[in-house]
Amino acid sequence: MDFALSEEQRLIIKTTHDFVVNELYPHEAEIETTGVLRPELRDALKEKAIAAGLYAANMPAEVGGAGLDTLTWVLYEKELGRTNYALHWTCVGRPSNILMACRGEQREKYLLPAVRGELADCLAMTEPDVGSDLRGMKTFARRDGDDYVINGVKHFISHADEAGFTVLFAATGEEETSHGRKRLITAFLIDQDTPGFTVRDGYRNVSHRGYTNAILEFNDCRVHKSQILGEEHRGFEVANEWLGATRLQVAATCLGRAERALGHAKQWAVDRKQFGQQIGKFQGVSFKLADMALELKAAELLTLEAAWKFDQGTVTDMDMAMAKLKASEMLAFVADEAIQIHGGMGLMSDLPLERIWRDARVERIWEGTSEIQRHIISRALLRPLGG
Repeated sequence: MDFALSEEQRLIIKTTHDFVVNELYPHEAEIETTGVLRPELRDALKEKAIAAGLYAANMPAEVGGAGLDTLTWVLYEKELGRTNYALHWTCVGRPSNILMACRGEQREKYLLPAVRGELADCLAMTEPDVGSDLRGMKTFARRDGDDYVINGVKHFISHADEAGFTVLFAATGEEETSHGRKRLITAFLIDQDTPGFTVRDGYRNVSHRGYTNAILEFNDCRVHKSQILGEEHRGFEVANEWLGATRLQVAATCLGRAERALGHAKQWAVDRKQFGQQIGKFQGVSFKLADMALELKAAELLTLEAAWKFDQGTVTDMDMAMAKLKASEMLAFVADEAIQIHGGMGLMSDLPLERIWRDARVERIWEGTSEIQRHIISRALLRPLGG
């Protein structure tokens, strides 16, 4: 594995970093204070991101994206991860790669407008009382001629209030498995103005102010079979083919925030003096910095290796689970230690540390909890031995 970055990768990192610092950092305080990303600000920053070539950078060049390989995309995500989530996710949009499964007219109606920034998408999988058991979902799409009639509820659906359409995962049947009867899942493309489909405000939460979640309700919502994404009963196959790298995205954004927190901690250790010397001279502080840097480097190497292996076609679920698990838990550690080094100042909103500390909590939950990641890793270790 070659650890050297190409000239193109260095340029992408610098361009993304400069955009984050110059265009997004200045608006962090407003969003943290109000909890709202103003539509006019969102639209203005989106235009700048498109002009800078940063919008939809995760999508293939053939559909108008930047066509970044996975490793370069992860480096790009790391830089975006330094700032408030609402700013980098909503204003520097990355449409879901699952839209690459669009066929025929679906490409013109959903895929290409999403890449151009004309429409935003959202993914709807999670349901109340279901959690990580996705094949136990209760939202059901009943076949009625050439239509499907959908009933059910989804929640924790990110930025659904701003999306033009939803990629919905719903049960369309059942099958017998070794663990009992499980639902067959189908993915649907559903316009936000479809009768019977309602988007309601979600829950107030501690992490990622300005980045909204919503509750989606489907009450006899009727959609045509042409709105199936992929094939009937094959929703998980579509998700597995196109959503595999989302855990690396979480890992990468965690790296960016951790690096920012460590940067503040290092500077404070040099600037702050106690008992006549810099506090970085004390082992109680310097050893914390060493441990933070060590954990950050370990998480970064796991993430970059997984991204590199993804491009080689050799990545495993365990590789991505390890990266996501290590990076998300590392961020919690680094954010906490950075605040400890700053003392009381670390909890003041003058610095981004208390935001990074708050925002870190959700990373160990979404895109698969830490427990799910450990399950994936342990199964990969034991199955070859018959366990």
